[in-house]
Amino acid sequence: MALKYKFNLKDISVEDFKVYFLGMFKSILPKKKIKNLSDLESFIQKKSAWVSQITLYSYLKTRMGTKYVLHFDNEKLLSSINKAKWNIYSVALQDLTFFSFSYLNAIYNYEDIIKSKDIFHSILDNEKKNGMPEEVYDSAKISFDERFQKVDWKKHYNSLPFNDSALALYKWAPIADDLKILDRKIVLNSMILKWDNIKDEFTKLISI
Repeated sequence: MALKYKFNLKDISVEDFKVYFLGMFKSILPKKKIKNLSDLESFIQKKSAWVSQITLYSYLKTRMGTKYVLHFDNEKLLSSINKAKWNIYSVALQDLTFFSFSYLNAIYNYEDIIKSKDIFHSILDNEKKNGMPEEVYDSAKISFDERFQKVDWKKHYNSLPFNDSALALYKWAPIADDLKILDRKIVLNSMILKWDNIKDEFTKLISI
């Protein structure tokens, strides 16, 4: 299998596989209303982690075939997957944060947009304690602040708000470039479709 190994990081955690293998049951779990900013922060963190991990692992499984689990004995592959996971997740957090606050601003006239920074930095700080690499942490903070300055809050939620994380999946997935080129449309669409479900869930649960 033509896979591209290029990183050196600690192994993927058992929790990552729980997220992936239990992902199919998410739709039957009870949904908690988003009534305050604390609920919103929890929603952004959990859904961003779910989308980034389920799409990454599904893509790897598709490319590796039915024996993909056997590849997890390869330490270089595990390091590449772990690096990809953190980078994709850091962009997913940005996308869902910007979408959420844009939707609140446009639909509910919520004006305290600066709270988006508080929530994003709070999640990022917690993830740094959970093992997010320093370089990913620093890059995510810079990227968020740059994007924050450019967001049109009245329109962003309805203007391809999840393109960046879809492109991050395409960029960071540890698959050889010649194969990724063939998969580009499928890979991007796979994440956008997952985000569509999260968008629908958010609009039904939001009650701030």
